[in-house]
Formats: sequence, structure tokens, C-alpha cells
Amino acid sequence: MNVALRWQAPPQRELRAEQLGHLASLCLKLEVETYPKPGLVSHVDNGAHRDMDAGLLCRSADTLAPFFHDLAAAGAEGAGMDRLRAIGVAAERAMLAATSGVNTHRGAIFGLGLLCAAAGYRGALGIRKPLGELVSQRWGDAIYAGPISLRSHGAVASRRYGAGGARAEAACGFPSVYDIALPALHAARTLAPRDEEAVRVQTCMALIADVADTNLLHRGGVDGLRFAQASASAFLAAGGIGCPGWRKHADGIHQAFVARNLSPGGSADLLAMALFVDALFVDRLAP
Repeated sequence: MNVALRWQAPPQRELRAEQLGHLASLCLKLEVETYPKPGLVSHVDNGAHRDMDAGLLCRSADTLAPFFHDLAAAGAEGAGMDRLRAIGVAAERAMLAATSGVNTHRGAIFGLGLLCAAAGYRGALGIRKPLGELVSQRWGDAIYAGPISLRSHGAVASRRYGAGGARAEAACGFPSVYDIALPALHAARTLAPRDEEAVRVQTCMALIADVADTNLLHRGGVDGLRFAQASASAFLAAGGIGCPGWRKHADGIHQAFVARNLSPGGSADLLAMALFVDALFVDRLAP
């Protein structure tokens, strides 16, 4: 597998729904083609996962592309949360059919799907607001008022440990994307201007260090979350990808996560969302 994000914005200021769906799927594949990401599936190994690999995740991403397209189109038409949720349910059903029941991208369907809807809405109205802000304004109340998943491991961990989880992240406008991931992404490009994989590793580490990832809570409880955050923070404090030998350090953290069965799936979803937002140049220009 060899994925490269060579995204050039078309002459028009906003992308068509089909292009947005393709971009969202591509960002999921880029997340897969990032190594070392602690405990996560990549093109190198399966991390702490026994039920999925890179090929399965890429097949899932391809399956979801038309649904991201539909979400962007629905956003452009001013759809409410009920319609977006129905498309998301159909996307999840298609994902599970394509993966023989493995939950590869449930969190990404929710978060990245909302960002696609916001991008479609923004393009239709020709406005210049960050996508996260639009999600919060347009659908924030409905996100909080909507049904709570009883199946999601993240949702169970969120209730058990009092973490905000994906719903709070989306309803608040994706602060982890805008306040953590995007600044880390842009700073990392000054450290490794010709190595986008390294940039993604640095961004993922920044997310793991600061996000109360409910997937980590599900797998390792509070102790697992603390271990993960401390490990990623130590990597960043040592200079991150700007430090000679950083790959060996990151690989050691990855192996430690695998040994403890830890996988920061929420941070992986947020990385893909950050790549999506970053690729849309309007967000770079927005205040």
C-alpha cells in the first residue's frame, strides 16, 4: 500500500460533495499509512489489534467514501441532524458488511462525517467559518440531545469514567482538532518539511498526550490512559520528530502499547479529521 495525499484545491473556493467524500476516505487511509503510531494498525503491523489490519481499514475507507459524499451533499442542502444520523447509520451498516462485522471506523463515521456535512454547508453558503465551529452551531444541540450508543466501547468508557467522548468533542466544535492536532501538524512541518509521515506521527503523539481517549480508557482504564499520555508526552519533550533517533523512540512506545493492549483509536480518528480540515485551505485562512 502506498498512499500519498497530493491534494490541490480546485479553482473554485469549495469542493463538490464527491470530492469531499474522496478526501475524507483518503485521510482515513493516510492515518493507516503512518508508523510508528502507538498501539495502532498501520501499513507495518497490526498494533494491539487482532481483528484488523491495514488492508481491512483501507477497504473500510473505500466503502465509506460514498457515504461521506452523501453527508457533504446533505450538509449543502441544509439537512438537520436526523438526516445526517440516518446516513451515518447506513454507513456503519455498510462498513460492518465490508469488514465482516469488525468496527473499523465507527468513530470516524461520526466525526469525519460531521465535518463533511459542515464542508458541504459551508460551500453552499459561501461562508468563511471553520468547519468545527459550523458543526457546533448547526448541530451541537442535536448532537447532545441524540440517542446515546450502548454498543460503542468508547461510549461505555465515557459513561464509566466521565470522559466527554466523541459526542462532546463534536458538539463543542472539535477542540482537539483545532487546539491540539492542527497546531501540532503545522509545527511538525517545520521539523520535518519533507516527511509527511513523520508529521503525522508527531501529530498523533500530541493527541495521545492531551486527549482523554475513551478507547484507551476502555482497554486500560485510568492507569492505561495515564501511561499512554506520559509516554507520548515524554516523546514530545525529548524533541519528538526533531530528535535524532526519534523513530527508534517512537517504535519503543508503540511496542509498549502493544504489550499492554492499548490502542488510542480516538486519537487516530482525530488525526484523520485534522488531515481533512488541514487539506481544506479555507480553514487555514479562517480566524
